[in-house]
Amino acid sequence: MTRVYYREAVGALVVFDMTRLSTFQAVLKWKGDLDSKVALSNGRPVPAVLLANKCDQRQHGLCPKLPKMENFSREYGFVGWFETSAKDNTNIDAAITCLVKNILSVEEERALSEATSKNEPEGSVLVLPRFDYNVKEKGLGGCSGCSGHKSRDGDND
Repeated sequence: MTRVYYREAVGALVVFDMTRLSTFQAVLKWKGDLDSKVALSNGRPVPAVLLANKCDQRQHGLCPKLPKMENFSREYGFVGWFETSAKDNTNIDAAITCLVKNILSVEEERALSEATSKNEPEGSVLVLPRFDYNVKEKGLGGCSGCSGHKSRDGDND
């Protein structure tokens, strides 16, 4: 992928299809690409969570062929991994929560480091950068599935 897709990223999900070995074999390529094109301000890689998708199709999957995923994910720098099913919504919330907690932890570390260097008292308020979700960037052709999505209670997200 080109650097424009990674610009200002603070975290990532790397997803492979449990029913297709070729997608698992590409995980290290994708993680290497991610790590080579984006890093945190301190030089460390952005937090990345590995998702083994289509766990609802386990009978057709690679389960016996997969390495011990806990060790694999740790060894290759993922902050966690989850068996997921986008179809059944299995572990999607848990995976996103894991990623967001890691992103916030990194931001808190950065803020504390800055506060320490500025001699600010510990426990200061963490101010996250402002982002306008209503502005669409041109040329990024990403998923538009979130725009206009209705939540369960009928409000727009």
